[in-house]
Formats: sequence, C-alpha cells, structure tokens
Amino acid sequence: MKQIGFYGKGGIGKSTTVCNIAKALSEEYRVLVIGCDPKADCTALLREEDIKTVLEVLREKRSVKIEDIVVEGGKNIYCVEAGGPKPGVGCAGRGVIVAIETLKKLNVFENLDIDIVLYDILGDVVCGGFSLPLRFLDDVYIITSSDYMSLYAANNIAMGVKELKNKLSGVIYNVRGSYDNEEVVKEFCKRINTNYIGKIPNSPLVAKSEVLGKTVIEAFPDSDIAKIYKELARKIYENREKREPMPLSKRELKELALKYLK
Repeated sequence: MKQIGFYGKGGIGKSTTVCNIAKALSEEYRVLVIGCDPKADCTALLREEDIKTVLEVLREKRSVKIEDIVVEGGKNIYCVEAGGPKPGVGCAGRGVIVAIETLKKLNVFENLDIDIVLYDILGDVVCGGFSLPLRFLDDVYIITSSDYMSLYAANNIAMGVKELKNKLSGVIYNVRGSYDNEEVVKEFCKRINTNYIGKIPNSPLVAKSEVLGKTVIEAFPDSDIAKIYKELARKIYENREKREPMPLSKRELKELALKYLK
C-alpha cells in the first residue's frame, strides 16, 4: 500500500487535483481519499451522498464501524473526512490525529484492500495534527501556483518536510486562475532540490465540473484536461525519486519571484 500526501496554500486547488488523481488511479487500483480539512469538503467531487466526519461519528457513538465513516466514491474509490472542532473551539489538527488513529483501529486499509491512500491536507499548515502524516507518508507532493504567496507557502512546507526527516517527491504546478509563469515554478523546484512533476493549465472545464459536483475525468472524460490529470496521476504513481528539500531563505525566495516579475 502506498500513502501519498498533498500539501499547498489554501485555495490552490488541492482538493480538485486530488479528486481527479484519485479518479484516474481508480481505473487500476483501489483508492482511499482522506480529507484533512475541518470543512469536510475535500472529497465532495467524488461522492453524491453526504458524509459524516470521523469526529462527528465519534461524538455520537461509542462503537464505530467502517461504514459509519467511509463512503464509496465510485468504483474502487472510498472517501473519509477527518473533520474538526466547532469554529473557535479546540485544535483543528486534532481531527487528523483522531481520524488516522480510528482508521488504524478499524483496520480500514486491510479490510477494504486499499492499494493507494491519498491525503488532502489543509493549506500550508505544517504543525500539530496537520504535520502528522509527514512522519509516515511514502510520498509528499506540494501543489502551487506561480504566485509569490503560493510559493512562500510551498517553501514553508518544504521546511516542515525537512524538519520531520521526510523527503519531498515533487511539486505540481496548478495555474488556477493566477498569471501563468511556469518558469518560476521550475526554477523554484530546482533551487529547493525537488522534482517538477507537471502543469495543470487553466481550463473552463475544471470550473464547470466543480459546479456539477464531479471530477473532470468523470464529467468530460475525452477532454484534454482530463488527459492531463490522467498523465499526472501516472507520473505520481510511478515516481520513485525522493530528495531531501533545501528550502530557500526569505531573501532568496523574494529574489527568485522578482526575477520573473516583469
């Protein structure tokens, strides 16, 4: 079983990317997607029915079963949402910790015969519960745009990966409505010592599929953007190269960003 985590700045398109990657991989493998955002909307594009978060179920029941917290998201796809405390109460990262502990106690991975686990992890937070997956993930990917603040978040995540003695498998460039500057992302990858995995270009079909509550691969299977997601999923699954990241200083990151701003 392979466990893969996706980090990145909030709003960068992690959930859309993860859901499409899951859909692509499910053509050959059994995939579990674990949403690690208190809003519990990470897996929304994969499922039609509502899902109760792990924390919600644990608050309601003493004895929890797999079917209480796992929802099918189509053939070979399963969805879990960790959830979180009520706004302003408690630590949001606690949901991630509790969810992982619960899944292990229920032997979910073994009972569902899971081949690949994808973790969609909240924003650029790499402390507390949100950093927990960094301790055991087989692969860690960062999703970023070419915007400075997105690269700033990506650099902070690379620091967290290095601090926790893990390695970085690569960076995915998601244009996501920002100005398109692939070269700055490629140089950023080179400078922090990681792989440039690929680019997800802007496409109106991505926004349209989100409105439909589906992945691009399901809603528009023959489109060019669906093919890009499938190729990205293949690269991620086959990638075996991991490196210790070398995060930039704030000064170096600013110099890099300004170099490509014209």
